Amino acid sequence: MFKEIEFANPQFFWLFLVVPILIGWYVWRRKQQTAALKISSVKGFKVTGSVLAKVRPLLLVLRLLALSLFIVAMARPQTSDVTAKTKTIKGIDIVMAIDVSSSMLAQDLKPNRLNALKKVAIDFVDERPNDRIGLVVYGGESFTKTPITSDQAIVKRALKEVKYGLVNDGTAIGSGLAMAVNRLKDSKAKSKVIILLTDGVKTSGSIEPLDAAELAVAYGIKVYTIGIGSNGVAKTPIALNPDGSFRYGLKKVQIDEELLKTIAERTEGAYFRATSNSSLKKIYDEINKLETTEIKEFKYTNYDEEYRPLVIAGLILLVLEFLLKNTLFKSFI
Repeated sequence: MFKEIEFANPQFFWLFLVVPILIGWYVWRRKQQTAALKISSVKGFKVTGSVLAKVRPLLLVLRLLALSLFIVAMARPQTSDVTAKTKTIKGIDIVMAIDVSSSMLAQDLKPNRLNALKKVAIDFVDERPNDRIGLVVYGGESFTKTPITSDQAIVKRALKEVKYGLVNDGTAIGSGLAMAVNRLKDSKAKSKVIILLTDGVKTSGSIEPLDAAELAVAYGIKVYTIGIGSNGVAKTPIALNPDGSFRYGLKKVQIDEELLKTIAERTEGAYFRATSNSSLKKIYDEINKLETTEIKEFKYTNYDEEYRPLVIAGLILLVLEFLLKNTLFKSFI
């Protein structure tokens, strides 16, 4: 409890140095007021003790206690309640551009590339509470799944809804990147970032990826590119069964790493390769560290003055001392 109390005027505690002076003055004064009678013997006198005489110093104790309470009250004891609010000073707008082509159903990441990505991306959103995030999906064409928003619940719900079949099959990297640039070009944020993820090479789309990268440069947008897929071969959809399900077979993993590196280099971003669930998680953690948001914390302190009970208690002690002095101890003073 006492750790929560602060004193606004602690210099008043120096007044406690007066207390021993008052005690010494009281002892000296009592000696001066006490009359002395010298006789040769007290054998002929009946000696009786007086309880009131013995407890008479109680008056001094009451007065000193009252003085002590007043000194503590003048030091202004306070309790404080601190509330903190944070404000984004320089936020970041982020658009995640996600490849949803059939190859994203490859099972070299568990349970497959797309579902592994969705889990990591949702965790990434949770770690960016002060930023706005949007979502673009692309395959043979692209579209905006979610415009940039500060509502994390909307972004996470949109990520959970991402699946194969939202767009025609294919890998239109240029279209996906251009759509993401379009979502960010009018942003006033301190930093504008695109996280472009793909597991293949450009197979469709009318926009060249490097042309889209030049658009990103023109609007001051940084692009982090991620190539997802293990080295070698992976169990990948290769055909459709009569019931509409995919038939899987081993297929060589092909990622246009040179293109992704060039896009990242031109936009002052970085290229990453995710060959497993753990490496994909580390990549998003790394991007999270690279793109930091400036937050300012405002603290508000509410003070409650606690001197009033001390003053009241001191006055009560003075009144009690006055009453005892003028009633019970009147004949001794």
